[in-house]
Formats: sequence, C-alpha cells, structure tokens
Amino acid sequence: MWDDFDDEPDFEEDGEFDYRKEQERIFKHPLMKKSKEIIGLTRALVGSLDEARRELYGNIMMEDAAIMSAKFSAAENIPDFITKMENAVLMKLHAKSLNSMTYQLALEETHAEEHLELLRVAIEDFRKLFLSWITTFDSDKKSDDGWGMFMD
Repeated sequence: MWDDFDDEPDFEEDGEFDYRKEQERIFKHPLMKKSKEIIGLTRALVGSLDEARRELYGNIMMEDAAIMSAKFSAAENIPDFITKMENAVLMKLHAKSLNSMTYQLALEETHAEEHLELLRVAIEDFRKLFLSWITTFDSDKKSDDGWGMFMD
C-alpha cells in the first residue's frame, strides 16, 4: 500500500530541502487523498442543508473535515514521535466528531440515508488507512516537550 510513498524528505544535491517534492509526496499519500475525499463529501452535505442547520452544523462539520487533512500534513512534516501522536489524536477526534454529525443529521432527517452513508464509509476507510499509517511512527525519534505525554 505504501510502495509509492517514501518517508524520507527530498533534498536537492546541494543539501537544500525541496519543498515541492515534499508537498507532492504528502498529497499523494493515501490518507491525504481520502481526507480530501471526505472534505468534498462534507462540503456537499453541508451545502444541501437548510440555512438554519448550515449555520448550526456547517462550520463544525467543515472544520472537522479540514483538520483531518491539516493535521496529517503537520504530522508528516516532522519526524518527532510525540508531535506525530498529538496530530494523530486530533485527526481521530475530528473524524469521530464528523462521523457523529452524520447520525445527528439522520435523526433530523435532513438527508437521504444513502448520502450520509457515503461520508460514513469514507470515514471508515480513513480509519483503516490511519491504523496502518500510525504503525509507521518511530517511537525512538522523540524529544520531551515538557508535557509528559507519549513518553515511555
């Protein structure tokens, strides 16, 4: 699954970091692709809400979806295990929150169940990719940030 994905940052021959190659590497990652799909599905659901519900739920749902990809990008851009874990926890929390919102919308009968299920399936796919991704974290690469979390 991760064959096309190289964990090492790209440096030019002169030792300079190649931002574009690193960005391309992250955007090609299966987890980033899935998070972008989730953003699109969420945008479609939020866009079809009535004005009152869009005001009530729309920003929360879009924030949840956007943070999932932003925190992935942040975690991939740093080798520190603790920072990766912190970002991973935030990704998980926002994925769960977004998934919960689909059930709230179902209770309010705002959308056809099939439309909500599309987002739920995408979040489940994200969860499976996430589980594989977190196994790639190197727990030996950590520096104590003074908060004591994720330290052995």
